[in-house]
Amino acid sequence: MTPGLLERPPGQTYTRDVKIYTRTGDDGTTGLLGPGRVSKASPRVEAYGSVDELNATLGVARSLDALGRLGVELATIQAKLFSLGAELAAVTPQPIESLKRIDDDDVAELERWIDRLESSLSPLRNFVLPTGSPLAAQLHLARTVCRRAERRVVALSSSEGGDVRLVRYLNRLADALFVMARWSNHEEGVAEVEWRARP
Repeated sequence: MTPGLLERPPGQTYTRDVKIYTRTGDDGTTGLLGPGRVSKASPRVEAYGSVDELNATLGVARSLDALGRLGVELATIQAKLFSLGAELAAVTPQPIESLKRIDDDDVAELERWIDRLESSLSPLRNFVLPTGSPLAAQLHLARTVCRRAERRVVALSSSEGGDVRLVRYLNRLADALFVMARWSNHEEGVAEVEWRARP
């Protein structure tokens, strides 16, 4: 979500000269995609806010991918996360009727990427530290943010109900980001650092 996206007054549409600040959130509430306002600390805002943070971490990863090795995959994920975030922010179906919802095909796509990237990696026999090349380290960071977003969506589902397909996508995405981090280190010739209980 962009600044103010969910805080515009009812009926206001965006033009080129839209203001970034609206002052409507100064009381600690925010608007959703649909009627009403909620606390900015509500489970729904925590959920789509975490997805937004995840998307931003992937934007950093794309900027570090100088050769564009994962360009298509990361761009695809970012677009889908924006739709996923909008779905989490919607309290009625009308605002997101034109969006393509996350579905099992999206999960299967992540699994295909995982299988393809893992085919060039050595088997994982120990835990590895989240480090390596700048791109790999950023992908590891994105993975941890993804896990938090997943937890937030699970919490939202527990309190307000939700669709398991969003949790399934985030769960598989975290796996994909882990493999992408390992693969990036492999492609850049950076050795993984295995965790040892006694250094």
